Amino acid sequence: MNPANAVYRRLNELLESGKPLVVVTVTATHGSVPNKVGHKMIVSTEGLCAGSVGGGRVEAKAIDEAREMLGAGTLCQSTDWSLKADVGMTCGGRVTLFYESLNLATWKIVIFGAGHVTQALILALAKINCDVTCIDPRNDWLSRLPAGVRTIEADEPSSLVETLADDSFVLCMTRGHRSDFPVLLKIFQSGRQFPFLGVIGSNAKAAVLRKELEAAGITPDTAPFHCPVGLPIGSNDPAEIAISIAAQLLEQRDQLEARNALE
Repeated sequence: MNPANAVYRRLNELLESGKPLVVVTVTATHGSVPNKVGHKMIVSTEGLCAGSVGGGRVEAKAIDEAREMLGAGTLCQSTDWSLKADVGMTCGGRVTLFYESLNLATWKIVIFGAGHVTQALILALAKINCDVTCIDPRNDWLSRLPAGVRTIEADEPSSLVETLADDSFVLCMTRGHRSDFPVLLKIFQSGRQFPFLGVIGSNAKAAVLRKELEAAGITPDTAPFHCPVGLPIGSNDPAEIAISIAAQLLEQRDQLEARNALE
């Protein structure tokens, strides 16, 4: 197996998952070095995911640089190291590395349900810098979504709750109460706390959901969610509901960013 192909396959998998990562590439070398121009590795917040830029101390130092980038939100940078003076190796050469962050600080929106309101909402979000995932058991509805939306066909959508990124804005917009409730229950039973959790429906539906969650041992104080989701504007037309939801998502995103800026 070509090692480069394995790196690119793993890169595609990580990009699809939405996991923040850094691709590190050897762009120049001089003298005695343990790597070649073009060698790559992929680094996440946990460490090395795939590939290599030479191993040993130089690779360990590059991994630390990449992880610091992810923590700081840096998009790209390069390093030019003397392996002896900067890295502490006996090699007398130099190596230049280029670091590129991917999936970084992307606004993640996960929608359970691919019905009429979701179809309209995704059109409203199409020109906004966000990463949308839609989960539904119905392939025919998922296939109607525009290109660029990550679609997941799942008979039991609630089983995917544990796979969602912690910073996802989550919407339950399935065919109804019976399919929304298992998703909500899974979220609260698993202890997940997303920055935004919204459920489509009425005040009456919200009361029923809270009553059933309480019966399942989930107290209202530990189960915050927005229902009806969306700002109180517009009519019950799917397109207008979608606009009200998009407006609330933007409002909540901006408030979250403002709070984070103060910390």
